[in-house]
Amino acid sequence: MSMRQKLVVLVGVCLLTFALAWSVQPTDARQAVTNDGTITGVVTSDSGPEAGVWVIAETDETPTKLVKIVVTDDDGRYLLPQLPDVTFNIWVRGYGLVDSAKVTGRPGDELALRGVLAPTPSDAAKIYPANYWYSLIEVPDKSEFPGTGPEGNGISPAMTSQAVWVDRMKQGCQLCHQLGTRITREIDHVDEFDSTLAAWDHRVQTGQRGASMNSGMSRFGRERGLRMFADWTDRIAGGEVPPTPPRPSGIERNLVLTMWDWGTPTAYIHDEIVTDKRNPQVNANGPVYSVDAGHGTLVITDPNTNASTELTIPVRVDPETLVSRFPSSQLQPSFYYGDDLLWGVGPNERSDPHNPMMDAKGRVWMTSTVRGRQAPDWCGEGSDHPSAKYYPLSRSGRHASYFDPAAQKFVLIDTCFGTHHLQFGEDPDDTLWFSGSGNVVAWLNTRLYDETGDERAAQGWCPKVLDTNADGEITRPWNEPGEAIDPTRDTRVGGGFYGVIA
Repeated sequence: MSMRQKLVVLVGVCLLTFALAWSVQPTDARQAVTNDGTITGVVTSDSGPEAGVWVIAETDETPTKLVKIVVTDDDGRYLLPQLPDVTFNIWVRGYGLVDSAKVTGRPGDELALRGVLAPTPSDAAKIYPANYWYSLIEVPDKSEFPGTGPEGNGISPAMTSQAVWVDRMKQGCQLCHQLGTRITREIDHVDEFDSTLAAWDHRVQTGQRGASMNSGMSRFGRERGLRMFADWTDRIAGGEVPPTPPRPSGIERNLVLTMWDWGTPTAYIHDEIVTDKRNPQVNANGPVYSVDAGHGTLVITDPNTNASTELTIPVRVDPETLVSRFPSSQLQPSFYYGDDLLWGVGPNERSDPHNPMMDAKGRVWMTSTVRGRQAPDWCGEGSDHPSAKYYPLSRSGRHASYFDPAAQKFVLIDTCFGTHHLQFGEDPDDTLWFSGSGNVVAWLNTRLYDETGDERAAQGWCPKVLDTNADGEITRPWNEPGEAIDPTRDTRVGGGFYGVIA
């Protein structure tokens, strides 16, 4: 399996560390550190020393882009630690300021930086956090719920309360978008439309996921939802700004952020993992692993070498026979990529990885597609597999796989059940639990699989059945979902669930 070095543009991995405040170090110690991978200095403006502002250093001279961010102390002093011996662009950002001009520096330099006071509140607000801008949105009053539909107040009757509406804004919108960023709160092309409302109506239809956004807007009661977002954009265009956030203070100023780019400009990075959640000593100081769902890759970033690589996650069948879960058409072209489809297009982008998890050996387990949706015969009716005999399965989406860093290879595991999220249990079998099949709870005995390599014997599943007749046992026949409840029977529960924590 070959590795492809990728310079990354849009998606980053971030490491948080806490450093002792520079101000508590004696002068001799500060000088010693300054000559060992650090850049130091003081930030001042026309108002004097600038406390609690960020000093940002970034470089493209490392294998992947590297950014280091620190906060100034009460006297405006800063220390950028643990820098590789390359040239950095350095500037100042802070509440009440506009970004300063970038200057260059290398480890060992002492740089006096000038903060630039913001000339207007609007200029200052450009760097405020997205949630501050999003807080300006005005949701319908509590008195308007439940909604009375298109012939009433325009709010969908499914919006039974203001809390349900706000939850839809979070689960339906913020689940994918950081609403409040400039690109979401403003519409650069608004002049192309008759109104801001029309611009928003078009916006939520654009790109490969436009159909999903379009459907999400309609759940509010389409026009009423569009009016809310259009009003938000109009008020911001008219000069409304959020309240000024407080600058970092106290121990917040000891925070050091180290960030690396990874993936590609169109990466669909979903989840990442750095250690075994049961033992955080696993993979100490090692690479960060993530999955790119849109391109079917495992993305690996090494904080020691400042390098990012990608590996294509394989499948067992001809990838051309696998159907991508990403739409193959767009309601409206993307404003940034036009008619180009970004995800799940190429034959090597069909593994659709979703969630990585690390085991005690440092292997990275994933939910990923191995084959088509039709399950093997041994999963269904007539099989002698214990789980299939009890509750046969015929179709499944994603399956399972892992990457072994020591061997630099992928291992694919076909599962009868579909997978979404995975979690290791605290048991001698290192049981790996899965969600994603909806009707069943599923697992893989990884100890048994490691010993035998038998994916069939190592996996199992069972339906979700409640002991509603209170006899202490689960027995057939049971009430099926949607059927009238017979109190003498147990009841099978349908519907999906997000994950299993054992």
